[in-house]
Amino acid sequence: MLFMKGTPTSPKCGFSRQTVELLTNANIVFGYFDILSNEDVRQGLKTFSDWPTYPQLYVRGELIGGLDILKDMMMEEGNLAEQLDVTPMDTTTAEMTKEPTLEERIQSLITKSRIMLFMKGVPSAPKCGFSRQIVDIIESYDVSYDTFNILTDEEIRQGLKKYSDWPTYPQLYVDGDLIGGLDIVKEMQEGGDLNDLFKGA
Repeated sequence: MLFMKGTPTSPKCGFSRQTVELLTNANIVFGYFDILSNEDVRQGLKTFSDWPTYPQLYVRGELIGGLDILKDMMMEEGNLAEQLDVTPMDTTTAEMTKEPTLEERIQSLITKSRIMLFMKGVPSAPKCGFSRQIVDIIESYDVSYDTFNILTDEEIRQGLKKYSDWPTYPQLYVDGDLIGGLDIVKEMQEGGDLNDLFKGA
């Protein structure tokens, strides 16, 4: 288990990035926790482990150490998996279990529900007026829909803008296709097209 800054696909410091590279190059499959996402865990783990910096690698609940420790292990023996007493994945299995790319994550979210809204906040507590208005419109049709709060994931927030070629939020998707933002949805509501779209007509 690696406690790091950021995620394996988007490390937020050079030490975390190098640690991920060492483990990945050794074909070691590992879980991770982004300590930037929880300040309590970030501070509490430093006290618990008596280790003042990140990243921190644990194997079977035991602290191994940080990047310097892993580098020392590599220099001494070379085979990191053996020294950590873990079984490396063969390249085929490692390929199958690797973390999804940003595009794969976006595609998975877009198709998570037939009607999918990417917004700021959640339906019960929108964080901008445009998101609040589009939620009100969707809910007036009494249809089932799902949402994703783009404020919780900067990688998705920026990546989706490029993926959809749509620079603002909220963004509404139906059947995996981008419908647009609040203005488009309002126009479709006024023209009567939104009901047909939602009902699948």
